Amino acid sequence: MSEFTLQTPDTAPGAARALLQGAQKQMGFVPNLYANLANAPAALEAYFGLSSQFDKTSFNPVERQVVLLTASVENGCEFCVAAHSMIARKMAKAPDDVVDALRNRTTVPDARLQALSSFTRSMVKERGWVAGAPLEAFLKAGFTHQQALEVVLGVSMKTLSNYANHLTGTLTNKEFSGEAWHRPA
Repeated sequence: MSEFTLQTPDTAPGAARALLQGAQKQMGFVPNLYANLANAPAALEAYFGLSSQFDKTSFNPVERQVVLLTASVENGCEFCVAAHSMIARKMAKAPDDVVDALRNRTTVPDARLQALSSFTRSMVKERGWVAGAPLEAFLKAGFTHQQALEVVLGVSMKTLSNYANHLTGTLTNKEFSGEAWHRPA
């Protein structure tokens, strides 16, 4: 297996340096996902761009984390499940029972969030070929056609990061280790 270089703000290719510097300043560390994506500055820029756009959707912070965490669990991304579990709990203030249910693929205790998670899971599993009952259940829960497309945006963001993490073998930063998760065998 080829080893990918974990880039730093000092070693990253020029176009990625400022992004890593910004992450370090904002978070106090550089997440390993970013350090690996920096090997392809366009990929790092794309991830940051998708993240910024997803933050502009009509979903509230908890709903956004439901989409991101569900997609990451479905894709078996250990790094992203740990990172988004921490973000969901500490930054978005998602209830612990919601985060735990998403991580464990059990029923989310909030029916609306369960509908969002189920639709997101269907979107990932079916590679976008979601219509009929899954879409109707999503809409019946009070979501809109606009939000169905916003789920696609969130899944796109996580597909980029999940697949990059799989390819590079991204290890979970110690800052996320309290939320470590291992994909089922």
